[in-house]
Amino acid sequence: MTKRRLISKAARTALVLLVVLLAASIFSFSCTLAPSPPARPGDWGDSGKPPAGKQPELKAFFIDVGQGDSCLIIARTGDDREFTLLVDAGPGGAADEVVDFLKEVGVRKIDHLVFTHPHEDHIGGGKALLEAFEVGKVYMPRTTHTTEAYEELLLAIRSKGLTVTEARAGKVILEAKEFKAEFLGPAKSYEDLNDRSAVICVTFGERVLLFMGDAEAQAEDDMLQAGLIPDADVLKVGHHGSSSSTTGEFIRVSRPSIAVISVGPNPYGHPSKTVLDRLERAGVRVYRTDLHGTVEIVIRGDRLDVSTR
Repeated sequence: MTKRRLISKAARTALVLLVVLLAASIFSFSCTLAPSPPARPGDWGDSGKPPAGKQPELKAFFIDVGQGDSCLIIARTGDDREFTLLVDAGPGGAADEVVDFLKEVGVRKIDHLVFTHPHEDHIGGGKALLEAFEVGKVYMPRTTHTTEAYEELLLAIRSKGLTVTEARAGKVILEAKEFKAEFLGPAKSYEDLNDRSAVICVTFGERVLLFMGDAEAQAEDDMLQAGLIPDADVLKVGHHGSSSSTTGEFIRVSRPSIAVISVGPNPYGHPSKTVLDRLERAGVRVYRTDLHGTVEIVIRGDRLDVSTR
C-alpha cells in the first residue's frame, strides 16, 4: 500500500515538472503590451481567398461538442481577405467531430487558435486539430495545469514548432477592415482556472460577439468595473450556463439579443434555471447546443441570421 502511494506521488511530481518545463519552453510571455504591427498579406494565412466582389461576411459556428466548447469564426473582409479564428477545441471525445466539421465548412488552415483555459472540455480536441490542420498562432492565458490532456496539448504545440502567445486583457488578436478580435480577459490574476479564462470580443462592422470561456462572476465583475464589457449582439454564455456565471448585472451591461449555451449531458445541472430565467427576463433569445445542435450565425452588412444544424 505504501509503495503504491509512493509511486503515485512520484508520478504526479514528474507530471507537474514535465508540464512546467513544457510550458516554459513554448509560452512567449511579455510584461507589457506590444503595439500590433500593420497587417501584411502573409498574416492572414491560407484559409482561402474568395472571388473578388463578394461582400464582407462573418460566420460563427458554435459547434455541438457535447459538454464542452468549440466556436469557429470565418471572416471575409471588404478587401477579399479571409481568415479563421477557432476558440477552444471541445473535449477529447469530440475531437473527430470537430476536425470533420472544420473540413466540411472548408477550413484548410486555422489562422488563430485560442484555448480559453486548460480544462479538458475546452482543450481535449486540441491535439487532433493541431495534427489535422496548419495553425498560424496559438493563444492561452498564463497558467499551468497538471493533467495529461494539458501535457498532450503542450507537446502537440511544440511538435508543430509553435509558441504560445499569452491571452490577456488588451491584447489584440487581429484588426483589419470591418473586423477586430481582442481579449477582454483575464483582466487580473486568479487562482480559479475558470476566472482565468480568455474572454474574447469580436467586432464585425457594427456587430459584437462576446466569447466568455468559463469566466465566472468574479471575472465578470472585474471586467465590468474596468469598463471592458461592450454592448453585444451575441453572447457565448460563460461556463455552459452555470449559476456561477452570467450575473444579472453582466446581462444588464452587455445587453445581448442572442445567447448561445454550449452544453451537453452533464452531472452539474448546466445550464442553470437561474441563468435561463435571467436571460428570459432580459428578452434574450437563447440557443443551446444540447437542444438545437450546432448554431450558425451569419453577419452580412446590418443583417444577422441564426440557423441550427
